[in-house]
Amino acid sequence: MQDTSKQYDAVITKCRNLFKNKMSDYGSAWRILRLPSLTDQIFIKAQRIRGLQQNDVRKVDEGEVSEFIGIINYCVMALIQLERGVVEQPDINTDEALKLYDKHVSVTKQLMLDKNHDYGEAWRDMRVSSLTDLILQKLLRVKQIEDNQGKTLVSEGIDANYQDMINYAVFAMIHLGEGK
Repeated sequence: MQDTSKQYDAVITKCRNLFKNKMSDYGSAWRILRLPSLTDQIFIKAQRIRGLQQNDVRKVDEGEVSEFIGIINYCVMALIQLERGVVEQPDINTDEALKLYDKHVSVTKQLMLDKNHDYGEAWRDMRVSSLTDLILQKLLRVKQIEDNQGKTLVSEGIDANYQDMINYAVFAMIHLGEGK
């Protein structure tokens, strides 16, 4: 489990650095995005990954890793939006955005550690394609919850689904880094 924690942190550092650089370039323009817009962005990324996994020919020279990074960062943005609400104009600076990023990643990592303890790191025996499918399944669940105006009868909330997607994407990046 020690390796998992270090590998997780390495993936998140890569994602966080890109998030920070994009904050420098664009500011917090993403703060105007409503949750369904973020969900759709994540969906596009996951669909592209699935297409890359299924198709022999690539017409854009970007692989799965950059798309998984996008999934992680858009999910963190969604968690921030759930906490802070949507705004009409960008309203936070890079330092504040990074504090929120770190807060949500910390909670999400703890969830991963707790589940890893209970599941015995079963994800290590999974294929990247299966992790992609699980992300797509979570996205379809989120879309249904959004269509139901956030109401669920017995299911976990949207935040738990975004957290699971982050963790699945991190696992996929760890696998890709190991050449699996």
